[in-house]
Amino acid sequence: MTRISPDLQFENTARSAGYTHIAGVDEVGRGPLAGPVMACAVILDPKRIPPGLGDSKTISAKRRDVLFDLIPNMAIVGFGSATVAEIEQLNILAASQLAMTRALADLAQPPDFALIDGNRMPPGMPCPGQTIVKGDAKSLSIAAASIMAKVWRDRVMVGLAQQHPGYGWDRNAGYPTAEHIEGLKCHGVTLHHRRTFGPVHKMLWQDKIRDD
Repeated sequence: MTRISPDLQFENTARSAGYTHIAGVDEVGRGPLAGPVMACAVILDPKRIPPGLGDSKTISAKRRDVLFDLIPNMAIVGFGSATVAEIEQLNILAASQLAMTRALADLAQPPDFALIDGNRMPPGMPCPGQTIVKGDAKSLSIAAASIMAKVWRDRVMVGLAQQHPGYGWDRNAGYPTAEHIEGLKCHGVTLHHRRTFGPVHKMLWQDKIRDD
């Protein structure tokens, strides 16, 4: 099967419609049991595309790290996140969308159009936009946002892993791996765990039954 590389087709279409500051937006961290959900927005300069930019899922971790440092020097980047408390209060979808709108609001240059990864447009958008399913594989702006968000969150989880050893967050980024589940059994639930998520909720419920 031929792999399609992301390009500027969606950006060029928006530009031809009169938009000038087009942001790609992506989030990371909907599936983990621990940690915030985080998003980035990137406005690329079509004349200065970072070399090697592509779908974050198809490039190496080493290359992602290089691009994480390179992209902000060649593009405008905004960062946004939603806390574990907000995830539990709102639900993970709404919290993900909140992180996206915060990333757009963080851009030094306000966007006039946004390309959103996925199939749902976040409420409260500061500008018109378009959703793109698997956008990080189709749009270079979304691919750049995906790289920024992934590396940013991975580094946050490495920091949390140093504070809370035993869960393997520096390796699993809070996703429900066997190591993480075993850590929950051995060390219990931390303040960074999402208590409404199945395995964590089940463990808390079992603890409550034992206490009762």
